[in-house]
Amino acid sequence: MHDTGTGSTGNTAQPSRRTLLASTAGVTAALAAAGPARAAAPDDSRLRALVSRMTLPEKVGQLFVMRVYGHSATAPDQADVDANLKEIGVRTAAELVAKYRVGGIIYFAWAHNTREPHQIADLSNGIQKASLELPRGLPVLISTDQEHGIVARVGEPATLFPGAMAVGAGGSRSDARALGRIAGAELRAMGIRQDYSPVADVNVNPANPVIGVRSFGADPRAVSALVAAEVAGYQGSGVAATAKHFPGHGDTNVDSHTGFPTITHSRELWERLDAPPFRAAIAAGIDSIMTAHLMVPALDDSGDPATLSRPVITGILRERLGFDGVVVTDSLGMEGVRTKYGDDRVPVLALKAGVDQLLNPPDLDLAWNAVLTAVREGELTEARLDESILRVLRLKSKLGLFRSPYVSQAGVDRTVGTRAHRAAAGRIAERTTTLLVNEGRVLPLSRRRYPRVLVVGADPASPSGTTGPPTGVLAGALGDVGFTATALSTGTAPSAATIAKAVAAARDADAVVVATYNVTAGSGQKALVEQLVAAGRPVVAVAVRNPYDVAQLPSVPACLAAYSWTDVELRAAARVIAGRVKPRGRLPVAVQRADDPEQVLYPIGYGLSY
Repeated sequence: MHDTGTGSTGNTAQPSRRTLLASTAGVTAALAAAGPARAAAPDDSRLRALVSRMTLPEKVGQLFVMRVYGHSATAPDQADVDANLKEIGVRTAAELVAKYRVGGIIYFAWAHNTREPHQIADLSNGIQKASLELPRGLPVLISTDQEHGIVARVGEPATLFPGAMAVGAGGSRSDARALGRIAGAELRAMGIRQDYSPVADVNVNPANPVIGVRSFGADPRAVSALVAAEVAGYQGSGVAATAKHFPGHGDTNVDSHTGFPTITHSRELWERLDAPPFRAAIAAGIDSIMTAHLMVPALDDSGDPATLSRPVITGILRERLGFDGVVVTDSLGMEGVRTKYGDDRVPVLALKAGVDQLLNPPDLDLAWNAVLTAVREGELTEARLDESILRVLRLKSKLGLFRSPYVSQAGVDRTVGTRAHRAAAGRIAERTTTLLVNEGRVLPLSRRRYPRVLVVGADPASPSGTTGPPTGVLAGALGDVGFTATALSTGTAPSAATIAKAVAAARDADAVVVATYNVTAGSGQKALVEQLVAAGRPVVAVAVRNPYDVAQLPSVPACLAAYSWTDVELRAAARVIAGRVKPRGRLPVAVQRADDPEQVLYPIGYGLSY
C-alpha cells in the first residue's frame, strides 16, 4: 500500500488540512508573528530561534542534500529499497530524513524519482510529511538538474525547452525569461523548489567534454544577459535558480566527473571572461550558486579544487562579488573533488571554504559523521554551521516552504505540460535553429520536388525523457509537415557496411537528412555524409549536438545546427527544413576550420535565413 500522498498514479489522497497543520505546528509556532498567517516571511530573529533549538546532529543534517532511490517516500519498489540499503543504509526517503535530518533531497531520473508529474508531486509531499512530523521538523528543500536541452531530470509530459546554447543562438532575453518562468512554475507544481540552472559557464573551448551546449555561448556579455533573464524567470515563479559552475567551467578539456580539470586563465582573463555571468546572476538576485570541482591557479595556487578553496569561495565569491546567498557544491561523488582528499575530509574542507550545502556525497554516513566529529573536536565551530543553516532556512522561508510545503494534484494538472507551455517551447525552439550552409538553395526543401525523404544518422540515447531516437523524431516531424519520411539509424560510428546500406536506401529517396553528433576527422559519420553527397541526392545535415560538426563536412550542401537531440529542437529543425518557419538562429560560439583551428570558419553571430 502507498502511504497517503506518496502514490505513483496521482490518485492518492493529498495531505489533509488537519495533517498539514499538525505536521507544521512546531515550525509554525516557532515562526509565528503577530498578525495574519499571510504576513511577510519570518525575519532572521525567528529563524535564528529555530536554529538555537536544533541539536548538533540536526544542524549537521541541514547542510546535506542527498539522493535517494524510489518513486515514493515510504513505499518504493524493492529494487530501490535494496539500492538505498546498499548506498545509504536506509530503506526509504522517509527513513533518510528521519535518520540524518537532511535539509535537501535531489531528484534523479536514474534514481526513479521522476516517473511522471503526479508521482513526483506525491513523492515531494511524502518527503515533506516525513520531515515535518519529526520533532523540530523542518521542510525539505527539494532540488534537481533541470537545465533543459541535454540535461533534464523531469521528462515528458512536462514541458521541455531548448538547451542553453540553443537559447544563446536565439539571443532573446525574453525567451530566456519565459523559459525560466514556465519551467519554474512546472517544477514548483511538482514540489521541486531549487533548480540547478542556469549554466553560467562561458564555453570558449570546442573540446570541452562536459559543458559544451549546456552553455549559452562564448561571448561573456551575451551569456550574462541570458543568465540574468533566466534567473528572473525561475525566481519569479518561486523556484530558486542556481548559477553554475563557479568560478567557471567553460574552458576545460577534462570532465570533472571523471578527472580534475585545471583552468590556466590569468586573473585578468578570468575577470573578463568567466566572472561576468556570475556577477550578472548576483545582480539579478540569484538565490544559490554551485561550485566547480576544478583548479584555477591564478585564483588559488594551493592545488585545491574551487569547491574546497577558501580564497575562491569566501575571498572571491562572498567578499569580492558580494554574494550572501546559498553556495552549494557540485556533487561530492565527482572525481574532481576526490582526487586530493578522502570522502571524510571533503565535506569538512568545503564548509571551511565557505559553502552551505553539501550535495550528494558518495557515502552520506561517512560525510555526516565527519562533519559532526569536526565540530565536536573543534575543527569547525557550531557558529560556522549556524551561519550556513541560517542561509538555507532563509531560502526555505523565501520559497514559502514554512508557509506552504505541500503541492496538489490539481496544481499539477493546471500547470505541468499544458498546451500553452508546449506551444511556447516550440516557438522558442523555432527561433534557435541555425542555418550554416545552404549551397544552391537546397533549403527550404520542397515537398513537391522532394516528396520522399530518408532520415539517417546518429541516434544517441534520447535525453531528458524525450521520445527519441533522433532519426525517428526527425522522420516523424517531417511526416507531420507533408513529406513521406523513412528513418534509418546509422549510429555515431557507422561501419562501411552500414554506410553502404544507407547509400543504397538513399537511391530510393528524393532527398536525405542526416543527423550528426560530434563528428571528428576520421569518423564514420564524416564518411557517411561524403558518400551520401556523392550518391547525387540533396543532403541536409542536422548537427544534433555541437555546431562544430559543420567544420568536418565541407561537401554537404546544407547544414543546420539544432544544439540538441530533444524532441522540441528536432521538430523545430524539421519545420525549418520544410520552410514552415525561417531559420533565425545565430551562432553563439565560433566554429574554427577543421584543418586550421587558428582560423575561424564561422564567427559568433553567423547564421543564414531564407
